[in-house]
Amino acid sequence: MAQTGLVIFLLITILLLDQTTGQASKFKARKHSKRRVKEKDGDLKTQIDKLWQEVNSLKEMQALQTVCLRGTKIHKKCYLASEVAKHFHEANEDCIAKGGTLAIPRDIDETNSLRDYGRKSLPGVTDFWLGITDMVNEGKFVDVNGMALNYFNWDRSQPNGGKRENCVLFSQSSQGKWRDEVCRTVKRYICEFLIP
Repeated sequence: MAQTGLVIFLLITILLLDQTTGQASKFKARKHSKRRVKEKDGDLKTQIDKLWQEVNSLKEMQALQTVCLRGTKIHKKCYLASEVAKHFHEANEDCIAKGGTLAIPRDIDETNSLRDYGRKSLPGVTDFWLGITDMVNEGKFVDVNGMALNYFNWDRSQPNGGKRENCVLFSQSSQGKWRDEVCRTVKRYICEFLIP
């Protein structure tokens, strides 16, 4: 009888161990399965993110093509003249909202092209805003992105406004020379868009 009890005890122990091991294996399999699902979800999310980036890039390219059609394309840039006059900060914000910046001529060729486009698209306008300022550091003119300039085209006796005149105008009457001006002055402007 004691032997029979021992055999029954061993059988029950073996069954319990087998059941416990089986549950542990099922738990591990379930855990591994969840990990695979998370990995697949991560891969899908990455693919979806990439697709959205491509869609947004295509939208930007389409918008840029529209700008170039409405404005003009010169030297890997598109220019688009404003329809209304604004003070410097409003003009800059408008260009940024459209995906560009205020125009910034980087050499004499761009200056001449900008001058010709300005005459054609802003008839009767004697000057317009450029994306150049010395608001941060008096006397140190940089572009609206804070980048140093390697090209300047100042008119005679310019800049002359000191702390009062911190924004730069492109003067049509002076063949594209620059003048500093009070930023709150209301002027027309040309936005610039880089073509990738």
